[in-house]
Amino acid sequence: MNHLTLLTDFGYKDGFVGSMKGVIKKINPSVSIIDLSHEIDSFDILEASLILNASFQYFPKYTIFVCVVDPGVGTEREALIVKTQNYFFVVPNNGILTLPLKKEKVEKTIKITNSKFMLKTETQTFHGRDLFAPVAAFLSRGVSVEEFGEEFFEKNLVKLEFPEPEQKNGKIIGEIIRFDKFGNALTNITKLPKKFKAKLKNYEIKKVCSNFLEGNKEKPNLIKGSFGFYEIFIPVGNAKEKFSLKKGDKIEIYKE
Repeated sequence: MNHLTLLTDFGYKDGFVGSMKGVIKKINPSVSIIDLSHEIDSFDILEASLILNASFQYFPKYTIFVCVVDPGVGTEREALIVKTQNYFFVVPNNGILTLPLKKEKVEKTIKITNSKFMLKTETQTFHGRDLFAPVAAFLSRGVSVEEFGEEFFEKNLVKLEFPEPEQKNGKIIGEIIRFDKFGNALTNITKLPKKFKAKLKNYEIKKVCSNFLEGNKEKPNLIKGSFGFYEIFIPVGNAKEKFSLKKGDKIEIYKE
């Protein structure tokens, strides 16, 4: 296993990501480290699950994903290795795998308890460096998952409550669940009727654009984004700012 991928909400200001990489390289100098993202909104486990879900299948088989968006660091929440048919995930048990595990079948889950594979430290505030990074590094060297701890039942994996679209009075009620760097608003809607009318605030949308430049600059537009969800956008602009959008805003879809 020569590929190890990092996903965190650490940013780059404080050196946290660099410390993790240093620990990994000290244990396995030959492993390739790929940064998926370190700009997840602080403590936003759902956003991390969305980013991971949209990305992991594009990596080589048996890539190790170290995913540390962990508001419960230092508490009783479990630290896990989840082995699926194609990948390894080294994660806190807080729901971060909710969406990826809809695609990937779990083969084995291990609760990490063997301190042999952790750094000795007096603090419990940086498991990214002291627990998840060294465990992933040893895993990349070929250490068997069973050596890291005890088996953990899949039924005990924490699942996030994903906000599914609501069907009500003949309409679909979706909502905005995240914003990307460009101010595009990701909704939780994956399917639309062939002919529809969408209502967002005081605006109506009646078509899906095939590219970003096709949209109207003065009103919200819809496009099927790379995450597999419909997104609200404006061409070469920031829909979030222009229309004062926020997470949880509703979009109503009517069949025509």
